Amino acid sequence: MLPCKRPAVFLSLAVLLSSLTACANSPVAKNLEQSLAADPKLQNNPVVFEETKSNEAQAQPNQSTAQLPADFPKDIPLYPNAKLQEVRPASGSENRVSTRWLSSDPSNFIASFYRSQFQTNNWQILQQPTDEVEGAFEARRDNLLVKVSIQAQSVIKATPNQPQTATELRIEYVPNSTATAQTNPTSNPNETSNAQNTNGLPQPGDPQFIGPVPPANLAAQPTSTSNSETTPTVPSTSQVFNDLNKAPKEWQQHIQDLAALGVLSTESQTTKNNTAANQFEPGKIVTRREYARWLVAANNAMYTTNPAKQIRLASESTQAAFSDVSPKDADFPVIQGLAEAGLIPSPLSGYSTTVLFRPDAPLTREQWLLWKLPLDTRQALPAANLDTVKQTWGFQDAGKIDPKALRAVLADFQNGEQSNIRRVFGYTTLFQPKKPVTRAEAAAALWYFGTQGEGISANEALKLKRS
Repeated sequence: MLPCKRPAVFLSLAVLLSSLTACANSPVAKNLEQSLAADPKLQNNPVVFEETKSNEAQAQPNQSTAQLPADFPKDIPLYPNAKLQEVRPASGSENRVSTRWLSSDPSNFIASFYRSQFQTNNWQILQQPTDEVEGAFEARRDNLLVKVSIQAQSVIKATPNQPQTATELRIEYVPNSTATAQTNPTSNPNETSNAQNTNGLPQPGDPQFIGPVPPANLAAQPTSTSNSETTPTVPSTSQVFNDLNKAPKEWQQHIQDLAALGVLSTESQTTKNNTAANQFEPGKIVTRREYARWLVAANNAMYTTNPAKQIRLASESTQAAFSDVSPKDADFPVIQGLAEAGLIPSPLSGYSTTVLFRPDAPLTREQWLLWKLPLDTRQALPAANLDTVKQTWGFQDAGKIDPKALRAVLADFQNGEQSNIRRVFGYTTLFQPKKPVTRAEAAAALWYFGTQGEGISANEALKLKRS
């Protein structure tokens, strides 16, 4: 039936076109022509389809008209891939200025940038993040105080060309004139501002240290030293700490022995007249950089008469094993030396993806043990699996231990009562492998090197040194 209707349709169209052609000037034809014409509103308003683009441009987080104040200190490092969003007085303070920035880079990249900038440009770091994702730095140089807060966040109004995650930076600073009046600890040693600075802000011990091993008595020199100083492989000067009473009693003598060997380098708070109050801060979390420094210094001090058991420091001309520890880093000789000896995971020992050392990250328990055990056994770590560790130690959380560290955990069990885990943590059914290690815990482990049948303690090394 359908094929029969097609000629009728064609015939109707032909009649319609003929009528229009014949009556081109008739009112009916004109009305029909106007009804089929383009909408003049669309011709005169071409931005209708661009409205969405305009809204998207306004939603972009990196587009802002904010400008830095004219007196913004040039010494404050600015992350290169961050865009300024606003400038305003900091909340709760009439003297601080707050600037807010956004970046599409991961927060850990930004944190590494500021650690490096503060350390290499002679800033005194008063506070630093303990989290790899976010946190805050507080630093001071001369009379300038600055706080950098790093926070990972999700973009609320995402657009097709906009990343789904971003990092927010808040840089707060106290102008030089205000900082001088409020917090300059060297302007007058008798003023109370010095005590306020010491008690009101955290005082980390690691960022200002220069050199992998203390070259001279820390109590007799200011905290900032020169990178060009030569660093001995074995420490030769003892240290004195005045806060060891804060450490557990069973470890106080251990820490004192190591301090007498001169291996526990920390930052000293120095006043204008060069009198230093050395603080060990036993309950403070130890960083990976700091523990690497102590590990090499302690090992070399224990075996000062046995060069075959010492760890060699790397030279600045050596190609760096880690991209975040350059030859210009003060602790490069130590960290690179550990990597070249195969004592820490690195691309040199077959871990091709371990390209970052993260020197200022907290040291975890599994890392603490993995680095120390090869210096106890002086041989390859045994093969280990999860079931073996569960059967020996009985740890309820053995499944959380990194596979690389399982071998060290098993080898430590074979060391009996001289095992690091037993000496430091006592009897426990939880290893808590990701838990950060304190300075006191790190020192307690470094007090003894070797196995239960053969080894040496810091106390014995101290007697040999004195004799």
